[in-house]
Amino acid sequence: MTPASPLQSASSQNAALHEPQYALHVEDLTVAYTEAPVLWDIDIDIPPGVMAAIVGPNGSGKSTLIKASLGLVTPVAGHVRFFGLPHRAVRRRIGYVPQRSSVDWDFPTDARDVVTMGLYGGLGWFRRPGAAERERAMAALEQVGMQDYADRQIAELSGGQQQRVFIARALAQDADLYFLDEPMAGVDATTERVIVDVLQGLRNAGKTVIVVHHDLQSVARYFDWLIMLNTRVIAQGRVGEVYTAENLRATYGGQIALIETGG
Repeated sequence: MTPASPLQSASSQNAALHEPQYALHVEDLTVAYTEAPVLWDIDIDIPPGVMAAIVGPNGSGKSTLIKASLGLVTPVAGHVRFFGLPHRAVRRRIGYVPQRSSVDWDFPTDARDVVTMGLYGGLGWFRRPGAAERERAMAALEQVGMQDYADRQIAELSGGQQQRVFIARALAQDADLYFLDEPMAGVDATTERVIVDVLQGLRNAGKTVIVVHHDLQSVARYFDWLIMLNTRVIAQGRVGEVYTAENLRATYGGQIALIETGG
């Protein structure tokens, strides 16, 4: 085999430098909790500056995809990159809002402190939150319309209010990429509208937002990028290109109608 010339090597390195830098790049990802895979050979590329939905039936691996991407679940194979880098190199640039049902809401703390906890990663071991951090926490609460509840115990808030507080916690990090796992599940219409407005505002500011979403009726209204998942990736890309009856049937099985939605 003839070795590559210096010119060829330089050309390869230059091509690598000009590869698109995706906000999220997942390659050959496989995750199994038992012998059966939950995710199988997943390849995903999400560009920066989009609001992306991950949709699929129950048990299709949507939450597992987020957890594996963030290193909360160990994959059998594959790797994940954020902005071209591994998670450990960019973890402060990533915000995460887990499912509300996975959080212990009886923990004795108020809404402001919950949001301030989102800043601990940037403070280091020995520095306590000060006036600047409290100001950032209040600004984040204001973004989600919860500034008047800053001193309220988190357990005293409604489900929708708790969800807004946890989103504020992620906002306080001022991340470049946000993962949210079903943030609109079980909330009232007012809270859903607030959440959507906040997330679309992040997208409009150049952030990348990736949401596990369950309501097919609102996909086309809320999102501009779509990943259709059922253990494998069925389709991915711009909503207008991949949100089709054929892809819906392949993702959910059976006869499922394409839901037309207005702007």
